[in-house]
Amino acid sequence: MALPGARPVKAPRGTEISAKSWQTEAPLRMLMNNLDPEVAERPDDLVVYGGTGRAARSWAAYDAIVDTLRDLEDDETLLVQSGKPVGVFRTNVWAPRVLIANSNLVGDWATWPEFRKLEAEGLIMYGQMTAGSWIYIGTQGILQGTFETFAAIGVKRFGGTLAGTITLTGGCGGMGGAQPLAVTLNDGACLIVDVDESRLQRRVGKRYLDEVVTDLDEALAKVQLAKDEKRGWSVGLVGNAAEVFPEILRRHQAGEITIDIVTDQTSAHDPLSYLPIGYTVDEWPDRAAADPEQFTRDAQAAMAAHVKAMVEFQDAGAETFDYGNSIRDEARKGGYDRAFEFPGFVPAYIRPLFCEGLGPFRWAALSGDPEDIRVTDEAILELFPENAHLHRWIRAAQERVEFEGLPARICWLGYGERQRAALRFNELVAEGKLSAPVVIGRDHLDSGSVASPYRETEAMADGSDAIADWPLLNALTAASSGATWVSLHHGGGVGIGRSIHSGQVSVADGTPLAAEKLERLLTNDPGMGVIRHVDAGYQRAVDVAAERGVRVPMEPTIRHD
Repeated sequence: MALPGARPVKAPRGTEISAKSWQTEAPLRMLMNNLDPEVAERPDDLVVYGGTGRAARSWAAYDAIVDTLRDLEDDETLLVQSGKPVGVFRTNVWAPRVLIANSNLVGDWATWPEFRKLEAEGLIMYGQMTAGSWIYIGTQGILQGTFETFAAIGVKRFGGTLAGTITLTGGCGGMGGAQPLAVTLNDGACLIVDVDESRLQRRVGKRYLDEVVTDLDEALAKVQLAKDEKRGWSVGLVGNAAEVFPEILRRHQAGEITIDIVTDQTSAHDPLSYLPIGYTVDEWPDRAAADPEQFTRDAQAAMAAHVKAMVEFQDAGAETFDYGNSIRDEARKGGYDRAFEFPGFVPAYIRPLFCEGLGPFRWAALSGDPEDIRVTDEAILELFPENAHLHRWIRAAQERVEFEGLPARICWLGYGERQRAALRFNELVAEGKLSAPVVIGRDHLDSGSVASPYRETEAMADGSDAIADWPLLNALTAASSGATWVSLHHGGGVGIGRSIHSGQVSVADGTPLAAEKLERLLTNDPGMGVIRHVDAGYQRAVDVAAERGVRVPMEPTIRHD
């Protein structure tokens, strides 16, 4: 049953605004865009993605946020506490227009039972990452990061391409839905398993997935054919990964098929969002609500079977990795003691990029006009003519990625690059080459914005995986550098007690003030990633800081080359 007050929401298009400036119209439209039925998983419940990640705590809170943003001055700041607007203060034009804190709990209280108790009392909500910070852009938002991960696997293990390989994975929801397209863009075959056929069909409708089947033999035959022909093709199989993965493992071990890469992106961070063996999709919500403790135990037991199969795929030679959903820890709680024998994707493939401040740079056309994204795409290509990998990504995205909600794009840029792109966008607005301002943000999965020992900061060279000072400093830096809105969240994609992360969003509205803000914000934000990895002792980060003029007051101790 939908939350009281539910109604369809869609962000306005065009150049006529209902707020007092584009600096407040932008968060208004992006909040609405998060809840567009094209974008959100369960918009009636205010859930954007990740099982329970909401954009606002209640529909009454949503209405109050909208009303406040429409009346907010350019020297005022709205404070939002876990999806509820709680105050407006006069600040200044450089200060954020919105400050957001979601799901944050004091250490000893940072548990799922405590969170659920407070949530049931209407005191808190789960914000995921970009759900509660109003910068989700649909599955494309995670697509390039997933593309980069699979590209790195191709370089590491398969001669630079995934052609002639099969990837087995699970979870085709809001974030996991990026996986099949990321694999096929790297020319591989992908078999993705999900219990909910509607999720798979939705991805087919958006061209992230090629086809859906319900029979395992048929699914394996299709991906084997694609592997043999060395072409990208993706197949969605309706089933429970906790049952399907062990059966495919048996066939792999018997020599009936060879699986080359194994991962998973089910909503495992919250056990109530993972369907145990023996439960049906239809009874899922009621059984989870009726006895969450028993459901959790059953889900963890299923995750133990799921992860056991993944470990044994690794034993049998497959490239196996965790994709940041905490399934290894839930499997450990379910009684499987080998759960952490395969690595997370960041230490395995992405950390060298983080050392350069490389990470997600996303933008959305507030006009709603796809032509504005085409113009900005071309601007990116003109700014970085030597970056063949970036050009390949932009051209592939233009051809293969359908917009969900407001037209948007993402690409990975590093220190010294993000502010160049943002300043060019601002010039395009000023010159009238874009029909309206552009919002610029990122995922919270970035080089210097997260403390997450099971994902972004897993296996740091200096052992600082769980030190959360860094995302706090990141949020403070963004708020001091001209961001239009800043958020600080707990939990994210890995669950309560397992991460702290920050996000920032800015607006290129064509003004000189926006240019000043963008230059500082989008220099300092990726700079946080460089200094984070300098401090941890990564030689590459030290070199980048020296090459690009990032000031670091103390000589680091090198712990990783």
